[in-house]
Amino acid sequence: MKTNAILTDRVVLVLNRNWQAIATLTVEQAVHRLVAGTARAMWIDDDHFQDLDWSQWIALPVRPDDPVIGTVRGPIRAPRVILLRRYDKVPMVTLSFGIRGIWERDGGRCQYTGRRLTPGEGDIDHVIPRSRGGANSWENCVLSCKSVNRKKAARTPDEAGLKLLTLPRPPTAVPSTLRISNVQNIPEWQHFLVS
Repeated sequence: MKTNAILTDRVVLVLNRNWQAIATLTVEQAVHRLVAGTARAMWIDDDHFQDLDWSQWIALPVRPDDPVIGTVRGPIRAPRVILLRRYDKVPMVTLSFGIRGIWERDGGRCQYTGRRLTPGEGDIDHVIPRSRGGANSWENCVLSCKSVNRKKAARTPDEAGLKLLTLPRPPTAVPSTLRISNVQNIPEWQHFLVS
């Protein structure tokens, strides 16, 4: 099965059997699950929901605004949401250590001033400078605005006259449902994502 050009960047929302959003897949991966019978496609019309198996899904007529998959038997609708038949867990995810992980853990705020930063304004600050034996770890790194980080330089916060708003800690695992966003504004997804 080959997807047409319309679907090169499309993703499908994956629900566990309790109808909780847990992940995203490519259209191709989602179709493989439908064909294998491990998932059902969600047909959503306004506030009406129905889960369909593969044979029911391919029998649906293709409307002009539907994304499609080209098959040997002609175009069929591409699913936008699938429902796993047996999986009921919500996966937990932890942040990766780095600027993005520290940014998320610290909520995009400078840990010295409390000011919300734009992406270009933030730096990783080592509370105990690396030049003085400070580790490159969750417990020693915080988000800091660049001007404060330059002012602090190779000193500790006390030596620079700064006070940390919170002590840096490793982030806790969060449900994957909180990490899924609808950047493509797919209307069918809004029913299942936390706003």
